[in-house]
Amino acid sequence: MTTKKLILWLTIKMGGFGWRTSELLCYRYPQQLNRNGHRLDVIAILIVLAVCIWGCEQPGEPGPITPAVSVDEMATYVGGKSCVACHADQSDAWHESHHDLSMQAADAATVLGDFSNAEFTYNEVTSAFFQRGMEYWVRTDGLNGDIEEYQITHTFGVEPLQQYLVESAGGRRQALSIAWDSRPEHEGGQRWFHLYPSERVDHTDPLHWSGTFQNWNGTCAECHSTNLRKNFVLETDSYDTTFSSIDVDCEACHGPGSLHVVAPQEAPLQLGRDQSAQWLFSDEAVTAHRMPPLPDRRELETCAQCHSRRTQFGDEFEPGDAFLDGFRPALLDSTLYHADGQIQDEVYVYGSFLQSKMHAAGVSCSDCHDPHSTRLRLEGNGLCGQCHLENRYDDFEHHRHEVGLPGSYCVDCHMPATTYMVIDPRRDHSFRVPRPDLSLELEAPNACNLCHENESVGWASAAVAAWFPQGRSRMAHYGQALRAGRTWAANGGDALRATVADAAIPSIVRATAVNLLSRQVDDSTWGTIEQVLRGDDHLVQLAAIEALQNVSHEVRVKGAQPFLRHPRRALRMAAARVLLPARASLNEQGRDGLSAALAEYSEAQRFNSDRAEGLFNVGSVLFELGRAAEAQAVFGRVIEGTPTFIGAYINLADIHRTKGAETEARAVLERAVARNPQDAAGHFALGLSLVRAGSYDAAFVQLELAAKLSPDTPYYLYVIGIALHSNGERGRALAQLGRVHRRFPGHRDTLIALSTIHRDGGELELAAVYARRLLAVSPGDATARSLMEETMATPP
Repeated sequence: MTTKKLILWLTIKMGGFGWRTSELLCYRYPQQLNRNGHRLDVIAILIVLAVCIWGCEQPGEPGPITPAVSVDEMATYVGGKSCVACHADQSDAWHESHHDLSMQAADAATVLGDFSNAEFTYNEVTSAFFQRGMEYWVRTDGLNGDIEEYQITHTFGVEPLQQYLVESAGGRRQALSIAWDSRPEHEGGQRWFHLYPSERVDHTDPLHWSGTFQNWNGTCAECHSTNLRKNFVLETDSYDTTFSSIDVDCEACHGPGSLHVVAPQEAPLQLGRDQSAQWLFSDEAVTAHRMPPLPDRRELETCAQCHSRRTQFGDEFEPGDAFLDGFRPALLDSTLYHADGQIQDEVYVYGSFLQSKMHAAGVSCSDCHDPHSTRLRLEGNGLCGQCHLENRYDDFEHHRHEVGLPGSYCVDCHMPATTYMVIDPRRDHSFRVPRPDLSLELEAPNACNLCHENESVGWASAAVAAWFPQGRSRMAHYGQALRAGRTWAANGGDALRATVADAAIPSIVRATAVNLLSRQVDDSTWGTIEQVLRGDDHLVQLAAIEALQNVSHEVRVKGAQPFLRHPRRALRMAAARVLLPARASLNEQGRDGLSAALAEYSEAQRFNSDRAEGLFNVGSVLFELGRAAEAQAVFGRVIEGTPTFIGAYINLADIHRTKGAETEARAVLERAVARNPQDAAGHFALGLSLVRAGSYDAAFVQLELAAKLSPDTPYYLYVIGIALHSNGERGRALAQLGRVHRRFPGHRDTLIALSTIHRDGGELELAAVYARRLLAVSPGDATARSLMEETMATPP
């Protein structure tokens, strides 16, 4: 082996770095361990030797060799400074970008806010921002509500606002909820403001700056630094969080670069731009198509690790990995998206972009955004004109607005903005055609009325229909199916099943439809789920696996067992979770697969156990495994850390109930509603406990409170009807169930109850009416057909 080969081999085996000699002595984290546990200062010495010996080789020495080990396994992070020598243009573009300035040490060059003894009052608390020498400080209400002083350690972001981090116990850093508006003064900026101006957030509120939701280590850091390792230790409730670069630098997107620095040709990085790709216009086409077609979604899925609403499984995700190996994306849930998929809460682009025709056509993030400067590649309509003929689309006949004024820009109509964090507008990336005709039906906004606020939806709808008589007005839209599912409409099941079956509809929409169908799984819905499970769309399959939570153990095994060894971790973990209660029904191979997949699931929950949800899931798995004492301790810890997390109280009460201690269970639930009186689930669980105890009057108070707090949950209202019937109040029960049916005509359990109660009372015609309606909601429903037979009626 030549000297050069030997040094390269040793460098790779040691997890080596490839720095320029001049940078070795000034690297800021020489004592940090790399991913293989080796000291980086030792590696640095090895690299120095490599550089020296390399320069001494004689001319004619063979060129770089192919590493003898896997680049993916052995590459380590070296910091973006190592990239400058060969990639100066990209580095210059990145410098001072939002990625570069995502997080910085607090000093005179980075702090934008007014710390000249400025004061800001919120919720009757006056906070002060001041300096001590070169340090920046804040005086504000702390963890216990007392006024305390905290040093600002880091800045977070720059535009249009900047937040500030302070240190807290257990290695925590917290983001203050009072932020600096960095916009120019003439735009309303240069002021302190609170991120929750319309609420009264104090130290008891989970949204307080000292709480979990404002914790940098587990909530913010992953997307503001590079190679973040959260390192939460459950046993000590503390963090030892590390990163290789304080900001978002080259390796955050291109992956660890140590081997690339040593041997660029033999160790290429992820996300190299395809120089051969072009967007071309075919004859007479008004929209370009990509040549060659986009081969994969690595770029989008790398960006999505931060630009998405998602659940994270661990720190292991690297650029180029499949998104579902590291994350579970949020679907089009009613708290996040409007029924037609428009953004509602802050969802960070990915979920909306998956709905777009751009995504379907192979457009990727860097087609519009320069990934190094983070700026748009072109300004104005010229950006869209890359792929959409300007003489067709950048024209009055298309946009119907005077050129150069609002409404004439593509983004005005096709990417309307929603403002988050008080002053930060984010554009919807679903690139949808405005549909004011759907606004009233779906209770969703439309781009026309966002500008023409003083005009009616009907005015906007009529204007669009007149401009484009052959347009999309009155055409079916998947939002109608999602809306029907959300509101339990009578046609909801049929509409959702049709949506799932239509492969032309975006995957995230079809997955959302599966999720809505799963709330009441009948024979027709199970057929749809079975078909999805046999398909090849991983996101839709993931939703279908999760839907198996609502079916029998036998059906779970049939549907989920094949996914225990699926290539994507999200699907393996979902299968493990739904199969855990059915593990006794698995064969030996299935139990082995469950053991491995459950270990992955449990590891992910421990990773997220710094949040109540993750720790709650840890306890739930222990409970399912029969380890009640351990589960009880975990749920107690969740309650202690997050007193408002109702799920922990409910599961803790269930543990008491399994021991026959209903009184203790009820006491836990009474604590739950006292701690969080606005959570419907706590009142509902307490109501059921009181029903079991025979305290019907007190039970109805709690059940009605639950229904009032969550008026769009038909199950709560349905249970009130059932409880009334069980208490011998048949008339009141029928009246209650009738109201539920009128409000939620597609709710299957309510129809079954109405038909059954009328049948038992000898009112066969009325029983048959509800049985027929049940058949309309759930075609092929065995229960409905049985009810029809029992009423001696003939199914339609």
